[in-house]
Amino acid sequence: MNKDLFSNLRGDLSSGLVVFLVALPLCLGIALASGAPLFSGIISGVIGGIVVGFFSNSNLSVSGPAAGLTAIILTAITDLGSFQIFLVTVILAGCIQIVLGYLKAGALSNYFPTSVIEGMLAAIGIIIILKQIPHAFGHDVDNEGDFFFIEKSGHNTFDTLIESINYIHLGALLIAILSIIILVSWEKIAFLRKIKLLPGALVVVVLSIVLNELFKASGSPLAVVNKSHLVNLPSFTEIQEGFSLPEVSAFLNPKVWTVAITIAIVASIETLLCIEATDKLDPWKRFTNTNKELRAQGIGNVISGFLGGLPMTSVVVRSSANINSGGKTKMATIFHGVLLLLCVLAIPSVLNRIPLAALAAVLLMVGYKLAKPSVFIHLWKSGRTRFIPFFVTVIAVVGIDLLKGVAIGLFASILFLLYENLKVAYSFNKENYEEGDVITIKLAQEVSFLNKAAIKKTLSQIPEESKLIIDASLTTYIDFDVQEVIKDFVEAAENKEIELTLVGFKEHYNIKNSQSGRVDIDKEVNKL
Repeated sequence: MNKDLFSNLRGDLSSGLVVFLVALPLCLGIALASGAPLFSGIISGVIGGIVVGFFSNSNLSVSGPAAGLTAIILTAITDLGSFQIFLVTVILAGCIQIVLGYLKAGALSNYFPTSVIEGMLAAIGIIIILKQIPHAFGHDVDNEGDFFFIEKSGHNTFDTLIESINYIHLGALLIAILSIIILVSWEKIAFLRKIKLLPGALVVVVLSIVLNELFKASGSPLAVVNKSHLVNLPSFTEIQEGFSLPEVSAFLNPKVWTVAITIAIVASIETLLCIEATDKLDPWKRFTNTNKELRAQGIGNVISGFLGGLPMTSVVVRSSANINSGGKTKMATIFHGVLLLLCVLAIPSVLNRIPLAALAAVLLMVGYKLAKPSVFIHLWKSGRTRFIPFFVTVIAVVGIDLLKGVAIGLFASILFLLYENLKVAYSFNKENYEEGDVITIKLAQEVSFLNKAAIKKTLSQIPEESKLIIDASLTTYIDFDVQEVIKDFVEAAENKEIELTLVGFKEHYNIKNSQSGRVDIDKEVNKL
């Protein structure tokens, strides 16, 4: 038992270190994109790791400031007039999430189709790749935390990607290429994989710092010296000056409550989506209590708001980095939060020497694992009813944003559900019939109003002077609209000289069974 615990702890510490390296630029980038003090992103990351990690029962999910909330935060800070007032909305949003957890709103996650969740994961992988290639080239005009297709500058993701080709910094590109080679080697070479306490991401970061310092010392043009190309943590003085506390008197402001409710709903939905995705990626196939997760997120947001941090959610990028790095328990999440706190306060000058190109290489590997070709091939082979909602979700999430993209994917899934429902509401042999043949329509266990159009169309195509059996013996529910269609067809059948037999209809349907047809139906079915 102790041996297993020690083995897990080693892997979790290693994984927590990788997640820390991934989370660091994202915390800063999301704060910058949100128009908030830089340190507010770090506060959110620390609390998301330590506090939410402690209260959550998810083994692999990692929480922190989320890119999906940046637009809401930016608008809210402007409308409310100050970041201090905005912090009150974070506290209230957390309280609302705690209430939602006790109301068991986490059950909503059970209604997210697998194809949509897989589409969301693949889309996030594609977004990471598209967003990190410019950083790997040394073109760092887009914030690390900006995951939107239409960027803050007004350009779209593809514009920035193409533009970056004209601004390649050879030193940054060299660091990125060497970093990717190291990361791939760390996974492919057996003896390197066994070095649990020395993850490839750490090797990449250390070597990138050493290499870049050598470039600087030698006066090489390959040196990455521009601050925009490096991690840019605020100094201790800047932290003190930028540290904010909530303006408690704003609790009575109606605008504050409106923003709080918006943040609570959006953050909760993003969290449930990410938890569902993380559980799907979990190699040990464990399930998270989503109601407890909402309460944990709520507690985290309340504390984050009081300490001057941004609102948080469970985040797929960090969670998938945790899984890919061998994390097994929540200790990895907690350790990443501890590292964020200690390193940012103790060694900011060292962290500020990390080229963003090196971290881009780490994120590119995370993105590839989420969106590798085998994922698309697997969904393609699963059939169009899974592939099309999956593909629609991918396109929508990449081209719009996470929540709207998932909503469009859900809509596509519902359309296919309706389509399948139309097919299974009844069985009908569509062969060419000769005179005297019996046509049998067997209704399914449940026939809803969604099946009305298909049944109506099928009945309208029944040839004149034919024999038709409508068998409802297996049904437990027939929608009123469908009942009306069948009643209308009883009259139409007489005009078309169709010999109609109705079997198995319950008394409360007010559809009279053809008693004389019961014997005939058995004979005809035996013939078939």
